[in-house]
Amino acid sequence: MKQVVQSARSGKLSVREVPDPKVRAGHLLVRTRASLISAGTERLVVGFAQKSLAAKAKARPDLVKKVMDKARRDGIAATWRAVMARLDEPLPLGYSACGAVVAIGAGLEGVFRTGQRVAIAGAGLANHAELDLVPGNLAAPVPDDANDEEACFGTLGAIALHGVRNLSLQLGDFAAVIGVGLVGQLAVQFLALSGVRVIAFDYDSGRLDLARYGGAEMTWNLADGDPAAAAMAQTGGRGCDGVLIAAATESSAPFTLAAAVARDRARVSLVGLTGTEIPYREFMQKELTLTVSRSYGPGRYDPDFEQRGVKYPDGYVPWTETRNLAESVRLMSRASDRRLMVEPLITHRVKLAAAEDAYAMIAGRTEPHLGVVLQYPDEPAPAMTRLRIPVAVSGGAKAGRCVLGVIGAGAFARTMLLPRLKAMKDVRLHTIVTRRGASAEHSAAGFGFEVAATDETAVLENADINAVLIATPHSSHAALAAAALGAGKSVLVEKPLALDREELNAVIEARNGSDAFLQVGFNRRFAPMAVVMRDRLAALPAPRFLLMRVNAGALPADHWVNAAEEGGGRILGELCHFVDLARFLVGAPVAEVHAVAAQASDGVCDDLAATLRFADGSLATIAYTARGDTAYSKELVEGFAAGTVVTIDDFRTLIVTAGGRTSRPGGKRAQDKGHEAELDAFVAAVAAGGPAPAPEAELVEASLATIAVLESLRSGAPVALRP
Repeated sequence: MKQVVQSARSGKLSVREVPDPKVRAGHLLVRTRASLISAGTERLVVGFAQKSLAAKAKARPDLVKKVMDKARRDGIAATWRAVMARLDEPLPLGYSACGAVVAIGAGLEGVFRTGQRVAIAGAGLANHAELDLVPGNLAAPVPDDANDEEACFGTLGAIALHGVRNLSLQLGDFAAVIGVGLVGQLAVQFLALSGVRVIAFDYDSGRLDLARYGGAEMTWNLADGDPAAAAMAQTGGRGCDGVLIAAATESSAPFTLAAAVARDRARVSLVGLTGTEIPYREFMQKELTLTVSRSYGPGRYDPDFEQRGVKYPDGYVPWTETRNLAESVRLMSRASDRRLMVEPLITHRVKLAAAEDAYAMIAGRTEPHLGVVLQYPDEPAPAMTRLRIPVAVSGGAKAGRCVLGVIGAGAFARTMLLPRLKAMKDVRLHTIVTRRGASAEHSAAGFGFEVAATDETAVLENADINAVLIATPHSSHAALAAAALGAGKSVLVEKPLALDREELNAVIEARNGSDAFLQVGFNRRFAPMAVVMRDRLAALPAPRFLLMRVNAGALPADHWVNAAEEGGGRILGELCHFVDLARFLVGAPVAEVHAVAAQASDGVCDDLAATLRFADGSLATIAYTARGDTAYSKELVEGFAAGTVVTIDDFRTLIVTAGGRTSRPGGKRAQDKGHEAELDAFVAAVAAGGPAPAPEAELVEASLATIAVLESLRSGAPVALRP
């Protein structure tokens, strides 16, 4: 890809061909469609890089102090090498852009979608580059009726909006805006849109005309003399309730002007880079409050928020940099006559290949300019790398009574699994392991285990135990399953088997090196109704068509299942059941997976449709939603083949329609999702020495297909599981 890069040592700027970035968790890969050269800020960056080493040192005495401290600590030679290495690093330019999402990193499924236009922000992130990799918290959807050139102003809008918020003004208040470059112009419009009466100050008459067009009630050219008297007259002698300084100057004159036009106890918000000699007496006498505005808003410069996606509590931080960015582009929508108008601020449109000329014009001030937009070629999204396919599984174990160790005793294990195991005569409940000793002892006593422990090695290293049930949080499933298989113990691991391909392959490798077998807690394939449905469909010629509707109900956004480090989300944690059930009912390998998600309103992706294409031409569609009423039935499975329809409603009712007749084999029964049959089959298989009660390759395939659902949501394209 092409990117605008500057040498930090020489200041030379060029458009270079550099490797494409790759998407990673919590990030978006965005193909840039327009980016904004922020003339004021980037002129300073470019100008600093072009200075000599001595001039750099004079301009940044704070950096000189750090260098001197390092020299005293590490020596002059080591310090010189470190400084030169730092200066040799290429400096990416740009921080405000708009583009289309090419790929979505883990954790952002449903929050964004491929092809969606987004405004992106961040120095070193939203670069002047054909492809940018940005964290989810530094991206915001663009309204359909706002164009790319408008949306690339989003970051500048967030800066202006946060500066305005720092003034805490109300409807009818007066605000002074000192300096109406790009940020000042946007600030004028935000203030006017919120019902604040604006007075704009600058030395450029053309920019003042733009400010008046943007909603300023009064403008004053500072070349015409002291505006204090006129400002006081405009405000009825009170002065301005707030002053926003958006000027870029080494002079401290903006502070003097702010003190002159402000009312008693007004707020001053500093957004621009100016001299900082504050007229103490004037500020003190009026008891002015000065806030140095933090760039785009709360979250800026916080790596936890920006890079790791940590959420701030809405009650304490309602307007983060993410929301400021989103609000800026939302206000560009043409749905309202009162909108943020940025097109009049664009003075130059330049092709990316000619970016050097644009920067030369800005640095040399050879032409009047304000908003300089870089335009990008319309190229197809980069091809995604081929996905790895796990190897097959095989093997068997020696016969013997099932001596079981259980790792994990959460709510599901205590209510669904352990009571059934306690009632079974053919299993010896040996050891139970939980995180807390009190919980382990209580579970051992309640369900009849011989030993209680808090360390899983009590199960994994005990030679008497030949089978392990894993019911821990999802993130530990793969590692524990691989360890148990490596110890020669047959495994029943609750779903999901793994959270990604690497974990899945680790389990497969452990299984291929073990005489024990692997079983996954896909209980629905053991449900009596599912077995009947499978048999009826298997008697009919392919292809088969399946529809599955899952009315899952909502989970709190902070539920452990949704935590990436613990649960991995409901797609991996629950949708996997229905992927496996589809594989079981069709009876053919999954060839391809394609998924799309509804807009995630709370940051969690649990409303989606996934389509599975099978090797025999069959098709299954799974509609999974958390938006319904849980009083309605949770699961509806419909199978269609050769003039026959088989339906399971919530595993209570089985209906078969064929030849114009409808029957209900077995009538209406108590709900049975196969938990008991699954445990019976596992215990019997362990006692018999294998094989596994369900084909292991199918369970691995269903796990891979579920992971592929997430991959499809991130890439926006079908994922092939087979050549």
